[in-house]
Amino acid sequence: METDLKFYKERLKERREELVAEIESAKESTKPVELDQASVGRLSRMDAMQAQEMALALERRKKEELVRIGSAMKRIETEEYGYCIDCEEPIAPKRLEFLLTVLTCVECAAKRE
Repeated sequence: METDLKFYKERLKERREELVAEIESAKESTKPVELDQASVGRLSRMDAMQAQEMALALERRKKEELVRIGSAMKRIETEEYGYCIDCEEPIAPKRLEFLLTVLTCVECAAKRE
C-alpha cells in the first residue's frame, strides 16, 4: 500500500498544481464588468456579466476541489486514505484513480443516494 500512497500523493500534488495554475490564469475573467454603456452595449454587457458569473462558479468549484485535495493529503499522512469513511473497507483502486478525493466505496456511495 506504501507504493500506492506515493502514487496517489503524487497525482494529488499534480492536480493541486493544475488547479492553482487554472485559477491564476482565469483571474481576468472574474473581474467586475464595466458599466460604461458607451463602450459596451447592453446585451454585450449582459453577456460579459453572464460569462463572469460562470467563471466565478468555476473558480468556486476549483477552490472546493483544492480543499478536498488538502483533506485527501491529510488522510494519506494518517494512513486513512483509500478507506471508506462509512464502512472502513478499502476503496477500489480504479475508483480512487478516477476520483482522487473520493471518501466512500461504491456500495456506501449508493446507499447515500
